Amino acid sequence: MAIIISNLNKTYSNGVKALDNISLTFHNGMIGLLGPNGAGKSSLMRTIATLQTPDSGSILFNEIDILKTPMELRKVLGYLPQEFGVYPKVSAEELLDYFAILKGITSKSERSKIIQYVLEITNLYEARRKNVESFSGGMKQRFGIAQLLLNKPMLIIVDEPTAGLDPAERNRFLNVLREVGTDNTVIFSTHIVEDIKDLCQNICIMNKGKVLNYTTPAKAIQEIHGKIWAKKIAREILETEESEHQILSSKYNADNSLTIKVHSENRPDDEWNSIEPQLEDVYFISLKNNENK
Repeated sequence: MAIIISNLNKTYSNGVKALDNISLTFHNGMIGLLGPNGAGKSSLMRTIATLQTPDSGSILFNEIDILKTPMELRKVLGYLPQEFGVYPKVSAEELLDYFAILKGITSKSERSKIIQYVLEITNLYEARRKNVESFSGGMKQRFGIAQLLLNKPMLIIVDEPTAGLDPAERNRFLNVLREVGTDNTVIFSTHIVEDIKDLCQNICIMNKGKVLNYTTPAKAIQEIHGKIWAKKIAREILETEESEHQILSSKYNADNSLTIKVHSENRPDDEWNSIEPQLEDVYFISLKNNENK
C-alpha cells in the first residue's frame, strides 16, 4: 500500500500558500510529518483525509483516486484531528457503539467484539463505563485512536496528537500508536522531534508549504555524522556567536551557561568539539537551509 501524491498545490483565500507543488510517495509503516506551526502539515493531512480539496494535483492510495472518489477512501480511513469533541455524560463504551453504527457495523455482536478489542489495545477497557468527557487529555487521545480503529482502517492520520499531554500520557499514547501502526500506513504529524525519533520509519520535514527533506531517521543522522560541533559559552556572548556562526540550537546548562551547536563540514575553530548528531539537528539544518534560500 502506498500514498502517491503528485504536484499538490493549495492557496487559501488570504493568500497563504499552504501546499507548494508537493510530490511524495508514502509506503506502508509510520511516517512522521515534522515541521513548525504553519508548515503545511495540517493542510496536507486534511487534503489526504478528503476534508479539503487542493487547487491542483492528485493523490492515489491503494488504487483509490482520493480526489475523485473520496467516499472510497473514507471506508478505509482512520482520522484523529488535533481536537475533537465528545458527547457529555456518555460512557466510552456507549460512544464507541454509536460510532460503530455510524461506520456501518450493524451486527450488535460484531460491534461488541470490535469495541472490546479497541478498548483493550488503547488501554481503556477498565475505564469503558466512565464518561469520556471526564477523561484526562491522554485518555481522550487514546479514545480518539479507539474510535478510528472501529472500521479497521488501512490508512491512519493523526494530527499533533501529543500537544498538551504530560510526559507519562505522551508515552502511553505513543506506545498505543506504535502498536496500531505495525500493519497500517500511518501519517503522524507533530512539531516535536522527540515524538518520531524512535517511532517512525520515515520522516518528512516541511516548512511554508514545501517538503524540505524526506528520508529515514537513520540515513538523515548518518549524513551529518562528523559535521555537528558544540561549545559551551557564557549566555552574554550568544549574540556575538550568532553574528559569527549559523547557530542550530542553544540550550541552558545547570551553571546558567549555554551549549550551542553548529553544522559545518570542518571544525570552526579549536573551541568547538565534535558531537554525535541527533534527529533534532537534521530538523534545524533543514529549516536553516530553507531560510537561507
